[in-house]
Amino acid sequence: MPELPEVEVVRRGLERWVSGRVVTGVEVLHPRAVRRHLAGGADFAARLKGHRIGLAQRRGKYLWLPLADQPLSVLAHLGMSGQLLVQPQDAPDEKHLRIRIGFDDEQGTELRFVDQRTFGGLSLHENTADGLPDVIAHIARDPLDEAFDDAAFHEALRRKRTTIKRALLDQSLISGVGNIYADEALWRAKLHYERPTATFTRPRTAELLGHVRDVMNAALAVGGTSFDSLYVNVNGESGYFERSLDAYGREDEPCRRCATPMRRRPWMNRSSYFCPKCQRPPRP
Repeated sequence: MPELPEVEVVRRGLERWVSGRVVTGVEVLHPRAVRRHLAGGADFAARLKGHRIGLAQRRGKYLWLPLADQPLSVLAHLGMSGQLLVQPQDAPDEKHLRIRIGFDDEQGTELRFVDQRTFGGLSLHENTADGLPDVIAHIARDPLDEAFDDAAFHEALRRKRTTIKRALLDQSLISGVGNIYADEALWRAKLHYERPTATFTRPRTAELLGHVRDVMNAALAVGGTSFDSLYVNVNGESGYFERSLDAYGREDEPCRRCATPMRRRPWMNRSSYFCPKCQRPPRP
């Protein structure tokens, strides 16, 4: 699944190439791409036509396009393979093109939602007073948000009584962190993924948040992490952070700190990558 850096790369592209444009038409090419819009594809297209797109927004892994003239937003679920691409109108259709959105201007480009596995999609939702689509009002702020409260996160972490990687992936505590960047931040902090959150002191929490921010900013600087040509920006370009990963995907490779072979363990239908020497498991 895409994480904060990949979604932010797409948001920046939408802000540059889509925000401020007026929708002239919407073509829904696959019903699953609008399944979260319960009124269906025809309603989705009709309610977007003629409206101006506002400034692209993001909270954690969630991306949306507010309408500038109505309290509504188009929420994008990228799912496992979803891509939002700005393409010339005369460009050949992608094999897995699901939705096409045209605009009333002379730029000659359109917004396309492409999704091979059709787990993602677009949907229209009412906004809360804070300007969020109502279905994601419960999502916590992310660590790159200026309004993120480090002290409140520490207190919530201690109260949660769970393990640290579970907490990092809990979008009601902190948003935007997924499996890849959790493993990367924990490696940098020399923390085992099963470390109980109740053992965290304020300085240890602050140190971990610093590593979370550092790894996300490093990923943003090179366009995020792209695997198998997925999670590209709106121009179809891949990110290159996978070349700099210190933990994720490096099973049996030497730890970049101590040269101990990295390990992978099954974890919550995923995998956790860690150094058995630098990231010692907690005592029973």
